[in-house]
Amino acid sequence: MRNVTGARCVRCGRVYPAEPGITTCECGGILDIEYDYDYIKTKLTKDILAGRRTTSMWRYRELLPVEEGTPETPLRVGWSPLYEEPALAAKLGLRRLWVKDDGLNPTGSLKDRASAMAVAKAGETGAKVIACSSTGNAASSLAGNAAAAGLASYIFVPERAPKGKVAQLLTFGATVVSVQGDYEETFELSRQAIDRWGWYNRNAAVNPYLSEGKKTCSLEIMEQLGWQVPDYVAVSVGDGCTISGIWKGLKDLYAIGFIDHLPRLISVQAKGCCPINRAVEFEEDLRPMKEDTIADSIAVGVPRNPDKAIQAIRESGGLVANVTDQEIMDAQKLLGHSCGIFGEPAGVAAAAGVAKLCRDELLGENDSVVTIVTGNGLKDVANAIKFSGEPIRVPSDMDRLLQEFDRLDIHPER
Repeated sequence: MRNVTGARCVRCGRVYPAEPGITTCECGGILDIEYDYDYIKTKLTKDILAGRRTTSMWRYRELLPVEEGTPETPLRVGWSPLYEEPALAAKLGLRRLWVKDDGLNPTGSLKDRASAMAVAKAGETGAKVIACSSTGNAASSLAGNAAAAGLASYIFVPERAPKGKVAQLLTFGATVVSVQGDYEETFELSRQAIDRWGWYNRNAAVNPYLSEGKKTCSLEIMEQLGWQVPDYVAVSVGDGCTISGIWKGLKDLYAIGFIDHLPRLISVQAKGCCPINRAVEFEEDLRPMKEDTIADSIAVGVPRNPDKAIQAIRESGGLVANVTDQEIMDAQKLLGHSCGIFGEPAGVAAAAGVAKLCRDELLGENDSVVTIVTGNGLKDVANAIKFSGEPIRVPSDMDRLLQEFDRLDIHPER
């Protein structure tokens, strides 16, 4: 990989060769892939990028850690829409607001970006089996991307994983292990199994290449904005891999001169499980928390990638927001009613955080914000129905319909 110089530990600074199967540093620290930006500048310009027909994450190949001969993965991952929402911006009191709907990726979440990268790197090692632990979205994205590439997958999920996500896993042909325990226990069992059978490890907190896939979301955002930098980018945060990936992509673009400054990050966690934000807010070491939230995809009480996440938030001068389950579901309805976007609870947590920061007057009329919806609402329809209510139930009788409309004070317009 001519564009990659190595993999540096974010904790002790040791540098390793960027081999396809690398995981963590000997000290236990997470590795960060480093690039030769001077070389990349000779191969990638804005004009070259604008002329590309590829509408997937692989359009940014010069900024990705893959071998020259590594093929693009079969599913079309990336290039999800970025919608400007002026009415919602005005409602919240913002100058401008955009919503990046990454729930429209092939298996319904931003995690497809990481899984596509994992499948590509697994191919470079010659692996036939790939595995991970997940609260749901990483699992379904891995199962789908692995199936498309002809790889077997073994997936470990906590027993509370929503049925919609488990259904995806089984449909994609994965061997699914539902662990009777929380995410920490699920991760540990997956680690032991991966070590025992030598499977390719897709766990984002261990495999440094996965955040390189996730960073393509921010590369797209900036290209879709015409390289005009917003004031803030809001991200739902669980184990920390997504927000660190978003920051890495932004820094890459700054390093090659595609943008002239960096935005600030907004890290949003569920109030019932916010160890990363708590560490940032109180300037303390990370302490584990119970996983007490309906936003299952960000319910990570013992984050496996806190170092990169905390560093990204602090380095960007970012804000943190912890939101209740009710605020999360209010944001789901707000995006649905205002934008026609259906996000799962974890997927809309970032929007809930933006709304909270606006109410607290930490964001306002001078600010422009991009909020990322990281997962599709069809992943968890049970909670959507629970918080949105049931449909009106009537027989096929106009008089009964009119009676119900009157009772509910509904006045249809012509």
